[in-house]
Amino acid sequence: MPATEPEEPLQHPRSKTDLFLSFTWLALQGFGGVLAVVQRELVEKKRWMTREQFVEDWAVAQIMPGPNVVNLSMMIGGRYFGLPGALAALGGMLAAPMAVVLLMAVLYGSVADSAVAQNALRGMGAVAAGLITATGIKLIAALDRNAMGLPVCVGLAVLTFIAIALLRWPLLWVLLGIGGGACLWAYRVLGQLDARRASE
Repeated sequence: MPATEPEEPLQHPRSKTDLFLSFTWLALQGFGGVLAVVQRELVEKKRWMTREQFVEDWAVAQIMPGPNVVNLSMMIGGRYFGLPGALAALGGMLAAPMAVVLLMAVLYGSVADSAVAQNALRGMGAVAAGLITATGIKLIAALDRNAMGLPVCVGLAVLTFIAIALLRWPLLWVLLGIGGGACLWAYRVLGQLDARRASE
């Protein structure tokens, strides 16, 4: 069998300025949904994290209050440069997009009742849904290395979809119920793995 090429080593931000500029560029690409852009930039292009790390960090960012990607940016900035890094990443995520949003709000106010503008926004919504779906499918492979195993992870994803999309449960109950159950199950599985390693 041919030898598999080793994976490229992970990189890291060179400075707080690099963090600020990287997250500014990332935020300015996030029209209609930033998840696809974040995964591509941080995992595939910059190689600041693996797919598995991204899935784990995104899960933590998702359950924290506030916008997911802002939470993730602060986690990454804090990991490399502490509080100054977290603030640099936060500044990158918010500064330029806030200026763009304010400008667009002024421009949109003059055409808000236009059928063309409303149809354009509907079209952007469809594209955003496609981007998020494609990214979710791409990240499924990372679940194969999850300690709980792919079948359990897929089952939890299906339960979450049913609870939110079909049963219309409030997000808080989904996080507490399914999320809490998943945390307890992962804790149990990891405990068993540790016990097995200790006995070997």
